[in-house]
Amino acid sequence: MGLEQYQGDVNMCCRCSACKFIPMHKVMGSDYSYVCPSIAKYNFHAYSAGGRLNIIAAALKNNEINYTSKLLDLVKNCQMCGACGASCNFGMEMEVNEPIQEFRIKTVEDGHTVAALDKTIESLKNQNTMVPGAAAKRGDWANGLNLKDFTKEKVDVIYHVGCQTSFNPEMWKLAQATARILQKAGVNFGIGGANEICCGGRAYQMGYKQDFLSQAQKSMDSIKKSGAKILVTGCADCYNAFKVLYDQYDLKGDLEVLHTTEYFNRLINEGKLKPSRNLDMTVTYHDPCRLGRLGEPWPHWKGEKIPGDRFVFNPPKIYRKGTNGVYEPPRDLLKSLPGVKLSEMTRIKEYAWCCGAGGGVIESNPEFAVWTARERIEEAVSTGAEAMVTACPWCEKIFNEAIKESGSSMKVYDFVELLEKSL
Repeated sequence: MGLEQYQGDVNMCCRCSACKFIPMHKVMGSDYSYVCPSIAKYNFHAYSAGGRLNIIAAALKNNEINYTSKLLDLVKNCQMCGACGASCNFGMEMEVNEPIQEFRIKTVEDGHTVAALDKTIESLKNQNTMVPGAAAKRGDWANGLNLKDFTKEKVDVIYHVGCQTSFNPEMWKLAQATARILQKAGVNFGIGGANEICCGGRAYQMGYKQDFLSQAQKSMDSIKKSGAKILVTGCADCYNAFKVLYDQYDLKGDLEVLHTTEYFNRLINEGKLKPSRNLDMTVTYHDPCRLGRLGEPWPHWKGEKIPGDRFVFNPPKIYRKGTNGVYEPPRDLLKSLPGVKLSEMTRIKEYAWCCGAGGGVIESNPEFAVWTARERIEEAVSTGAEAMVTACPWCEKIFNEAIKESGSSMKVYDFVELLEKSL
């Protein structure tokens, strides 16, 4: 691993700016044409994927990185949402997201970190949470629900709650609704409660690779010890960590990782859940980045570059283009709820606009995070929907902050809230 393996990719960037916008055939006008929050906010090429790849190419050529305050600003003000790579890969076959991730990892390894992110990682190490300053304890959300502890009892399914839902009392409703739905379907499931281990995924986004790997190993040791074969989570960040990152680093094994949208759809199709109450509402759906384009499985490709001028591999290299993320299960689930009408935004699926909460931006530059969320809220309002539904607590958190700041009347729900109402 490391930047050097992406020398060919970064040299391939032709500065076409495709990484900045959704593909041309998707553009409906000047509104909602950008795909990258960073370039849309800061309006300077260096803040785009192409700009970052050009910087990496120069650093590799000179075998030196000149760390300046501006360079570090470029590195930290990126949600690592992957939209640039999906848009570039519509017409090109080259790695975009991976070298940018490796660049961020290298800045951390070289000691050029951000105080706000260091604080978050210290919280992870000392309090087992990516939510610094949390007053609640992991597992408090489940008090009085009499749920099984998968570290002590035999279960078929592990419900992994995640940091934001566990430590933010405003999000406990999501975990509690999920648990009640699983009980209603007769699923033999358990939680980690106070012993649940943070997946470490957000640490990886921030560039703290070793802290991520440490968390991942501890997490998988606990899961393997339990004997459970299925892990279900309602957090897109956790889903990306367990499903993609753990697989990328050969840690996942044969564990089946499902997002709650996938699992509840399965239960509905099996007749174990039967939504029946008419909700009579029009909603729009926000694709979380790490459930959608970054939720695409990791390809275990092995091969070599064929010598010569062309960037050709034997066998042909497999690229993650975002098209195989989790897109239909959330939409199918919404369509299964009586009275719910889905009105789509312009930027959806692999070209969805980020909520703003990822990549450490919500910690290091909250103003930029909220700005990104406000842009998405505006797009949601344009659909005529009365509410926006998402499938990640981090998205719901930042959207609610943006709504409060802007005074919008848009409501935000996690899909489990609507599913439980319909049940």
